[in-house]
Amino acid sequence: MSTRVELRRGIYRDSVVLMQVSQAVAACHGVAAAIVAMATPLNLEIYERLGFDPAAVEGASPNDLLVAVRCEDDALDAAAAELERQLAPSAKQQSDGFGSPPAPRTLASALRRGGSLALISVPGQHAFVEAMDAIQAGVSVMLFSDNVPLEQEIALKDEAARHDVLVMGPDCGTAVVGGLGLGFANALRPGPVGIVAASGTGAQEVTCLLDADGVGVTAVLGVGGRDLSAAVGGRSTLAAMKALDENAATEFIVVLSKPPDPKVAERVRAAAGRLNTPSLVAFVGMGQGDLTAATAKILVALGRSPTAPPEWPAPYERAPRPGFVRGLFSGGTLCDEAMAIAAECLGPIASNTPLQAAWALGDDSQAPGHLMIDFGDDRLTAGRPHPMIDQSLRLERIAREGADPQCAVLLLDVVLGYGAHPDPATELAPAVAAARDRAQRGGRDLAVVVSLVGSRSDPQGRDATAERLAAAGASVHLSNAAAARTAVDLVEGAGR
Repeated sequence: MSTRVELRRGIYRDSVVLMQVSQAVAACHGVAAAIVAMATPLNLEIYERLGFDPAAVEGASPNDLLVAVRCEDDALDAAAAELERQLAPSAKQQSDGFGSPPAPRTLASALRRGGSLALISVPGQHAFVEAMDAIQAGVSVMLFSDNVPLEQEIALKDEAARHDVLVMGPDCGTAVVGGLGLGFANALRPGPVGIVAASGTGAQEVTCLLDADGVGVTAVLGVGGRDLSAAVGGRSTLAAMKALDENAATEFIVVLSKPPDPKVAERVRAAAGRLNTPSLVAFVGMGQGDLTAATAKILVALGRSPTAPPEWPAPYERAPRPGFVRGLFSGGTLCDEAMAIAAECLGPIASNTPLQAAWALGDDSQAPGHLMIDFGDDRLTAGRPHPMIDQSLRLERIAREGADPQCAVLLLDVVLGYGAHPDPATELAPAVAAARDRAQRGGRDLAVVVSLVGSRSDPQGRDATAERLAAAGASVHLSNAAAARTAVDLVEGAGR
């Protein structure tokens, strides 16, 4: 075997781009292991876990591009060629020809060319300055970055109110503005519904269920997961509701959120009651109903009859079995909704405490009972791409659950759309089949239930993805609530 390790000083590429480069190099014939990433502490840890020599990268800094490949001797040249091909600038990144203006190198220079919305996706500690520059230039901001300090979020939203613009985020994963999907967004038809969401995957779930019934959206305005906290007080939610109320094309307004602060929830409900446009406020949590039921209410309000969301059945017996439900989610709101539904029958469900976050990363020293993990939680995404893009952590955990005799039901979400993994079933279907096979060899029938969030027009192919997962042994549901209830029904001892 041959090994190549190098540090390229002062070269930066986006983490998602580098993940795709790593995958392309790792897929080359004869390659046993590959990592192409910025030399952050987390990526250096991954580098060591892959068996590369720590001494070879002494003195590395996060400003260095780390390249490490281990492969068969005759495959090194081809892997190196693929690496350079992947890292080469695309035609779009290069000049359009003699006299073409250079691409802007700063946000300020880009704003001087015009525009009304800035999408900012930089490490959280650097996001405040860029967002404030945009706001003070009179431009609304979609702040995709997470790990932004709370006091900075409040300052940005107060400044946005002074300039009559909107801050979507921090940690705003989904938006649709002017018919254009931003961040993680599905291929949606235009229509009469405007959505304000302190929940990216919650908005995706509702819009895809609406799409399945032929209803589209005017806009989806994400506001960030903390906007309805007591500290932030719904600053962006109230501003976004007002903006949609003033939009003549919006005939119905929906406000979606994970469990909010009670006083802020009252404020939002009161504001909804003052709108000129009919509205619905839907909070996910114990006793709050679910997003599938909320979608049915929207359809009824629009004069439509809701239909049952599509399902793709699995080959296993629909009978309760001993053991626990283990939910491995990429969407925070989908995880919260499933946890609320399961807790009604199963009792308290462990979730993303520091201990459970450690468990999600592979520490089995205190294995839990029933458990729901949001792999998109900040503790699990620091320094790595979101699990909707990079499925590696969940794939590792799925394999472990296949070997765990306490795991009776594995509950997963799969989120399609722009920005998400281009073909998640390619990795997930074999992982599901392998986990079920390992469980069967251990004398148990592991049930796998999948909540699939996607529209008919998503680039990954919603129905084709569902069929591949079902063929691997999963029960697939377009409704996250239906998936959670199916998972609960497959466990012995659930109070029904």
